[in-house]
Amino acid sequence: MPGSKRFLRPEVTDRIRRLELSARRIVEGFLSGMHRSPYFGQSVEFLQHRQYAVGDEIRHIDWKVFARQDKLHVKQYEEETNLRLHLLVDRSGSMAYGDGDDNKFDYSASLAASLAYLALRQQDATGLFTFDTQVRDKLPAKSNRQQLTRLLSLLESVGADGRTDLPRVAREVTQAIARRGLIVVVSDLLGIDSLIEGLRVMRSRGHDVVLFHVLHDDEIDFNFSGATRFEGLESPAFLNCNPRALREGYLEAMNDFLDQTRRACARLSIDYMLVRTSDPLDAVLAKFLAVRGSLPKLKG
Repeated sequence: MPGSKRFLRPEVTDRIRRLELSARRIVEGFLSGMHRSPYFGQSVEFLQHRQYAVGDEIRHIDWKVFARQDKLHVKQYEEETNLRLHLLVDRSGSMAYGDGDDNKFDYSASLAASLAYLALRQQDATGLFTFDTQVRDKLPAKSNRQQLTRLLSLLESVGADGRTDLPRVAREVTQAIARRGLIVVVSDLLGIDSLIEGLRVMRSRGHDVVLFHVLHDDEIDFNFSGATRFEGLESPAFLNCNPRALREGYLEAMNDFLDQTRRACARLSIDYMLVRTSDPLDAVLAKFLAVRGSLPKLKG
C-alpha cells in the first residue's frame, strides 16, 4: 500500500478490503472479470439469437433453432469484463469548509481513494478527475500497480478553490472517456446551477453514475448561535446576522434542495447517497456497497 495515510487510512481499508465494487449497468472494458460487457464474445451469458450473415462462424449457429424454423441463426453472448471506474472529485472553494477529519475536501478525497483501492484490488481500471468550473486534473483509468500511488499523489497536490460548473465538467469528462463505465461524483453540490443538466449528460452517454453528496454537519443542521459572520467560499459576499433568526428558513431551503436532488437522481436512475463528514467512512462505504450489491442489474 502507498505510504500516504492522509486519504487512504489503514483503519478504513482493513474494514472494507473484503467488500466488492460492482457495476449495475452494462459496462465496457478490455479484460475478463466480474462485470458484464455489451461486447459479444464466447463466454459466460447467452444474450440473444440473430439471423446468420455471411462471414459468421459456423460454430455459433444454433442448430436446434434451424431444425424448428429452417433458418440459420447464431448465438450472441455477453462477455464478462473488468469495470472501468472514473472518480470525479469536486475541488471548488466550498469544499474547503471544515477542520481536520471534518474537512469536506479531505473527506471526499478519502472516500474516492478508498473506492480506488477496492477497484484496483479487483484489477479494475481506475481513473480520477478533479474539477471546479472545469476539469483541473486528469488521471486516465489504468489497473496497474502504480495507479493507486499516482492517484493519491494527485489528490495530495490539490487544493479547494473556485466555483463549480458541473455541466461543462460532465461534457469534458464524457469526451475524455471512450468507453462506458462507472462514474462516481463526489461533491457538496453547492454553487452548481445546472446540476440536473450535468448529471443528464453523463447518463445520456450510457454511464453508470453514482453521486456521493458530501456535506458538513453545520450545513445540514445549522446549529449556530450568537452573532455570526458568514463568508462565501466561492464569492466575496458575507453576512453578519443572528443565525437563530435564519435557521427555520435555511433548513426549509436545504431540505427542498436535498429533496430536489434525490428526485432528479431517481428520474435519471443515478444512485444517490447523502454523506455527512461526521459519518465514519468505513460505515458509509459498507452501506453503499451492500445496497448496491443487492440491487438488480440494469441495461441502458
